[in-house]
Amino acid sequence: MREYVFGTGLIGAATSGMTLLRSLRAQEPFTWRTVLAWVSWGITVALVVGAVIDTRDAKRGRIVSGDSPVSGREQKLLKKRLRR
Repeated sequence: MREYVFGTGLIGAATSGMTLLRSLRAQEPFTWRTVLAWVSWGITVALVVGAVIDTRDAKRGRIVSGDSPVSGREQKLLKKRLRR
């Protein structure tokens, strides 16, 4: 569980989300740039969650899709998990 919680993608998404929340409290006008920042943050969070799910599935021996960052390393991750 540690490797998921302390992953750089999740930490980056959390800090950028906090920055966006602070900008809402600062009474700044809500412009198209703010909308793009929120959309970008949502995409980042979705990619991080997808990578975590794919890594967990690969470690359990399941096949992941070809566009996953862990595609092709399923056997290596499964062997590493089984050694523990």
